[in-house]
Amino acid sequence: MYITESTPAAPGKMEFLSFQLGGLDYGVEFRKVKELRTLKSLERFASDGAIISGVAVSHGVIMPIVDMRVAFNAGAVSTGPLTDVIILQLADCVVGMVVDGVTDVVGMYADQITPIPGADGEGECDYLLGLGECGGRRLILVDIDKLMSIKRESSGSRQRVA
Repeated sequence: MYITESTPAAPGKMEFLSFQLGGLDYGVEFRKVKELRTLKSLERFASDGAIISGVAVSHGVIMPIVDMRVAFNAGAVSTGPLTDVIILQLADCVVGMVVDGVTDVVGMYADQITPIPGADGEGECDYLLGLGECGGRRLILVDIDKLMSIKRESSGSRQRVA
């Protein structure tokens, strides 16, 4: 499903696409979302490792597919009928992100988002925007550009790719 322009959010209100990974709710900025697809509907023509689960084509665009279920969980994951791929337009590329399932679009104001300790740009969690609370739900809000720019080294340390 292609994402079309949505109704403009109220001034100061941010929109996040919410999704599930390992039983937790996460959110990414809705403006980064280009398309939603089921995993089975993607034309995959290469398969690589655990986290980078291959390369796919969607509407003529070749993109890596990152399996966030593997990245965020240590155990094995299985693909089911609700497994979704969020196709994102990042700052410098298009990437597909495999998640357990997409739930909805959530609007939040800045006062509904609590900063996460250690996510101040210098810690291990600098890719987290904060913890959002809306309608009794809690979302872990992710800066997807920062998260996708992390390169894991074999020694366990992290470095930025670019």
